Amino acid sequence: MTNELQRRAVLSGAITAAALLHGRAVAQAGANKVIPGSDQPPPVPAPLANVAKGLTRWEDLDSWITPNDKFFSIAHYNRPLIDEKAWRLDVDGMVAKPATLTLNELKALPRHEITSTLECSGNNGLPFLSSLVGNAQWAGASLAEMLRTAQVKGGALEVVFYGVDQGEEVVRKDTPIEAKFNGTFARSMSIDDAMNPANLLCYEMNGSPLPAANGFPVRLIVPGWYGVANVKWLRRIELRDTRYMGRFMGRDYVTVREVQRDGRTTVTETSVGRMLLKSAPARVTLRDGHYQIDGMAWGPVPVAAVEVKIDNGPWVKADLDDSQSEFAWRLWHLDWSPAPGEHTVTSRAIDKAGNSQPAMDDPSIANKKTYWESNGQITRHIRVA
Repeated sequence: MTNELQRRAVLSGAITAAALLHGRAVAQAGANKVIPGSDQPPPVPAPLANVAKGLTRWEDLDSWITPNDKFFSIAHYNRPLIDEKAWRLDVDGMVAKPATLTLNELKALPRHEITSTLECSGNNGLPFLSSLVGNAQWAGASLAEMLRTAQVKGGALEVVFYGVDQGEEVVRKDTPIEAKFNGTFARSMSIDDAMNPANLLCYEMNGSPLPAANGFPVRLIVPGWYGVANVKWLRRIELRDTRYMGRFMGRDYVTVREVQRDGRTTVTETSVGRMLLKSAPARVTLRDGHYQIDGMAWGPVPVAAVEVKIDNGPWVKADLDDSQSEFAWRLWHLDWSPAPGEHTVTSRAIDKAGNSQPAMDDPSIANKKTYWESNGQITRHIRVA
């Protein structure tokens, strides 16, 4: 067996072991009966069927590591199929040493691994978007090391990441100055944010090459940021001295909220960036006459506790699995003795900084006019026979 095959076999075994160790529901999955929620989401509408794929229902997200075939996928333009032999990554702009790398050259750089949860910022913002989140082990080259090698010039302000995916854009539609152009997906971040040592130029997901739907051959992984910042099908990295204001930074993926200031209502607009504190009741299982509620919790700061409310009862502290990565979700569990009938199960996460996941009537959620960053408490409906 080659060293590479040995490494993959060890990694595969480690991932399987982690999934079994982190979640007693997983360890007993074969003996559990899953009680599906009575609140299953509607299908994705036809116009968006190619945008959001792989929407695995909560009840099937049953392990700490989310398998590749259960991981969600979002495409804003097309879904490119890329020849890895022809693929190149350009690093240019305000750098002293511009570079163009092949996939083999990227893989020859020191390899880094991180386990990180990835969530779409539209998750739970629309009725049919209810479980766009997953947790995976990512591997690739260090973005920070790449930027240091390129020698960023003084005065550089932002790093822009361009994907291969493209599509037609229309500006000032139905006006005398309407314009059409071929848009390319791109996102930016500050140099300080880009230099986070956790960030990866990722080419592996759970021990295998990136799936085509998740960015093959290379994508950006920036732990703690919403999925939109983790650019897929990465093609170019540009250093620049001006703010990047492309569609997915300045016009789309912008959260609009009404806020009160000095007794007056005003509006704030912020670009979607880091993930927010969140949890969700994933499923209810029945084993030997005993019910158990299982869920996940995640956020930009490590989760310290999860509390659960059944119907209109008090908040009860759930059991929380050990944390194995500061960027990964934590599984939680609560034993339950329900009466027959319809019940509601609500969870809220509390992080190590003392922040609590907001209720749906909290102003940060209730006064939001866009569906991005919907981290309000999630309530599931369960019917017990």
